[in-house]
This record gives sequence, C-alpha cells and structure tokens, in this order.
Amino acid sequence: MKTFLAVYLASPGAKSKWDGLPEEVRAERQSAGIKAWYAWLDRNKEKIIEIGGPLGKTKSVSTAGITDIRNNMTAYTVVRAESHEEAAKLFEGHPHFTIFPGESVEIMECLPIPGK
Repeated sequence: MKTFLAVYLASPGAKSKWDGLPEEVRAERQSAGIKAWYAWLDRNKEKIIEIGGPLGKTKSVSTAGITDIRNNMTAYTVVRAESHEEAAKLFEGHPHFTIFPGESVEIMECLPIPGK
C-alpha cells in the first residue's frame, strides 16, 4: 500500500459564489454537504489514514523572510491505496466539488525520504 495526500482546492471566485447564495440555500447545501462528506468518510474508512480537515491562513517562509500569502488549498486528507489511480478514484464525485464550492481535489503520493 502507498500513502497519498489529497489537497482540496477552491479559488476565491468559487468561495465568493458560495457566499453570494441566499442564506437559506447555503444552509441547506451545507447540511447536505456535511451529511454527504460523512457518508464518503464512512464508505472509505478502511483507506483513510488521516481524516484531515480545513486549512487556515497561510504564511510563506523563504530566504526573503516570512510573508502572508493566499492559495487555493482549503483542506486535506491522507489515504492509502495500491496505486495513484486507485487513490484518485476515491475522490470521484466528492462533496467538496459536487455540493460545496470546491473546484477539485489534487492527490499526490507521499514518497519516502531519500537515504532512510
């Protein structure tokens, strides 16, 4: 089994569209989305290593120092699968982009540290 990091993405424009929905519609979608997300977690519980969660504000650290930045990462999950393709298929039709304003989920293999 291999380990994969899934990063949930949503642009500021997608979030703005969500925020622009009438409160009642947004509340209904949020309730349906949370229910669907928990159903997804339950269906895939044997593959999920770390449920993960929402991501907060971002800082970038470089030789230039520390700066506040913005990116499209909104949440993460860690899963196990036999292949990259199998890991990606876990996220087909995910509530992140079928109900919530998310746009995609990127899945990348967590590789071993060289020399270990």
